[in-house]
Amino acid sequence: MTPKKKSSVEDIVKAIEGLTVVELSELVKTLEERFGVTAQPVYQAPAQVGGPAEAETEEEKTEFDVAITQTGDKKIQVLKVLREITGLGLKEVKALIDNLPSMVKEAVSKEEAMEIKTKLEEAGATVELK
Repeated sequence: MTPKKKSSVEDIVKAIEGLTVVELSELVKTLEERFGVTAQPVYQAPAQVGGPAEAETEEEKTEFDVAITQTGDKKIQVLKVLREITGLGLKEVKALIDNLPSMVKEAVSKEEAMEIKTKLEEAGATVELK
């Protein structure tokens, strides 16, 4: 890049830095219209077409989050199981139960997630795997 071009690019960047959010939004819309492009986040994956490919991506998931959504009628039994699973004290587990839905464990293996889910459901809770 020649010194003049580099200077003009820096000038443009400085001008953009000075824009408000509304002005920046208008700039993006104008650039999209003028150049026939769409500003899309890089992290957004393209939509997949077809059933089998979607099923394969679900099977590839190796880490799960376990959330409790309801305690059911046996709140004390659920509380005991939660203490066993999390290793938290009575006060912390009670806070989890009082603020449902609550995350019990994050990023656990499928086997561990299923084991936790089974224990909590046997105690009367409703559990969700994410």
